[in-house]
Amino acid sequence: MIFNSPFSHPGIRSFLFVVIPALILVATPVTVVATNVLIETPLGNIELELLEEDAPQTVANFLNYIRNNRYDKAFMHRSINGFIIQGGGYAYADGSAFDIPSYPPVVNEFKVSNTRGTVAMAKLNDQPDSATSEWFINLADNSSNLDAQNQGFTVFARVVGDGMLVADAISELSTVDAGSPFSNLPVIDFSGNGALTEENLVMTVVTEISGVAPFVMNAGLNDAWFNPVTDGQGFFITVFPDLGVVTLAWFTYDTELPSEDAEANLGDPGHRWLTALGTIDGNTSVMTITQASGGLFDTATEIDRISDGTITLTFEDCNSGTAEYDIPSIDRQGVVPIERIANDNIAVCDELTGE
Repeated sequence: MIFNSPFSHPGIRSFLFVVIPALILVATPVTVVATNVLIETPLGNIELELLEEDAPQTVANFLNYIRNNRYDKAFMHRSINGFIIQGGGYAYADGSAFDIPSYPPVVNEFKVSNTRGTVAMAKLNDQPDSATSEWFINLADNSSNLDAQNQGFTVFARVVGDGMLVADAISELSTVDAGSPFSNLPVIDFSGNGALTEENLVMTVVTEISGVAPFVMNAGLNDAWFNPVTDGQGFFITVFPDLGVVTLAWFTYDTELPSEDAEANLGDPGHRWLTALGTIDGNTSVMTITQASGGLFDTATEIDRISDGTITLTFEDCNSGTAEYDIPSIDRQGVVPIERIANDNIAVCDELTGE
């Protein structure tokens, strides 16, 4: 399982796995005109919103590679399911894999936490200012790992729309060991015999989309939301723009069906509430889930509360959004498309968006 011809690699950008908790405070955002980037892959497209205010030099560095065509014929060269997919370091042409020519390293600008759906720069171990061309997409909440080592991995973009569905699909591809630095190389329709070709690789085309004005959460989103496919469960969402926070209550069901003779009586097993709180970051909020248990309806009993994973709430406009969840206690992850139930505040939301 090798490429048709050899190549050189001056340094492998990798990660240390040190788990140290970190607290990241996110300021209330200001609406700006953003630059988005489209990554086309054989499995679909991934759109990125660049975080120019949070990591201006890193964004400028990334755009410099795009505008000077240095990502031409690049491919995703590293995939670790449940952790990251990585690209931007190597290209493939004429039967050979080769290093992407790099510009001087960019200064570390760690600010935004490495949660699921964020995009960060790879760098050399113990060299915080060594990032050049390689980037990775966080497939999970890696904040406890990547925020606290090597002075933090700089997040410079966020996946928007349904791009994480594509990222997840890439991470689910088979991987092969094609020799360092391709020991976790994702491949397409490769039996393991013979030389790898371009058709076996997750090739990428990276282009700039200029002048996109991102949607910003506002109080017009305060409403009841649901996914019609799973009718009978949904969300109450409240946005507090002045405080820069958003709250969510998800009324849902157990992970297993109740017995056939169970009735939907108030307080019976089979119905559950999750609440979540997070800071607003443009059109997105990464919210910490709180689960409560042990109580009885309208009764003064002791309640147990635990933090259990995250919900990433994202809105593209006033009418639709997604709630992406990661709940470790039940090992469940997913993306729920949501829409309004009553459409009470669309006009208010549209008016606030136009400010």
